Amino acid sequence: MAFPKKVTIREVGPREGMQIEKTPVSTEDKIRLVDLLSECNFPVIEVTSFVSPKWVPQMADAELIAEGFKRNPGTEYQCIYLNSKGIERAKETGKFDLEGVLSIIASETFSRKNTNRSIEETFDEMDERIAVLREFNVPISTVAVMTAFGCNYEGDVDPQHVVRLISRTIEKANAHGIDPDRILLGDTVGWANPVSTEYLVGQVQNRWPEKTIILHLHDTRGMGLANAYVGLKMGVSHFDASVGGLGGCPFGGSKGAAGNIATEELVHMCHELGITTGIDLEKLMEVTREAERILERELPSKVVKGRSLDSYRQIPSR
Repeated sequence: MAFPKKVTIREVGPREGMQIEKTPVSTEDKIRLVDLLSECNFPVIEVTSFVSPKWVPQMADAELIAEGFKRNPGTEYQCIYLNSKGIERAKETGKFDLEGVLSIIASETFSRKNTNRSIEETFDEMDERIAVLREFNVPISTVAVMTAFGCNYEGDVDPQHVVRLISRTIEKANAHGIDPDRILLGDTVGWANPVSTEYLVGQVQNRWPEKTIILHLHDTRGMGLANAYVGLKMGVSHFDASVGGLGGCPFGGSKGAAGNIATEELVHMCHELGITTGIDLEKLMEVTREAERILERELPSKVVKGRSLDSYRQIPSR
């Protein structure tokens, strides 16, 4: 399969990057990060999470962030919410493009650590989640399977188990007259490799050829960009990424490892392959440098250190 002509990248750094960050980050700096990313022409930015500050204290200022950031007319602004209270909080701000996601975790142990529910309990409560989303007129567009490739607690995840989870979730939605058109495969703790990525994406494409696949990749063990390349070769055109490589899951069991794939590295690779993203790479690299100043440390991004190849192509030859 040929590369897609255009790729849609959702920037998740302000949300996923901040949720695991141990360095205290002020609300003002979080807002500034969102505003700077807006200037890079992202189609989608995930801003914050409306979750309990008891479990994720870094997200305690979600309303203040919502109040402070400026909306770019060409950008969708999304957020995370896990229950009706979270949806209500997000909706009251009037700042977000709310999207309904039916999420399941493929690892039983990780599911209990991350949501305090088993896989079966998650399915049992899915009808209630669907009802709440419909009550708030939030369209349900996506089925998401996290730890779809493996888990630090349980090891490799059987791809057929993932396919069955997707099928059950779609059946749940269909029973309510809803047909989600997107499937997100989350490599939440960096277990994917190019071979397993190709196999699982292929299984999902064969089963649901009409649905859009989103890859949410982590670079925990340095294979994130290679996995993204495989996805591109298979025609995947939707990816999540995080500025500078910020991010990671606080419940994943990886300490000190890299987070999501760095957005500027994914953008740079796409541009070098002739794939359009619409994102201003030079501005994005400046945002990464600003994030490093805010956090007072270097981020994993290699493109920021080595500069884009286009920046060298523009140097007059001698």
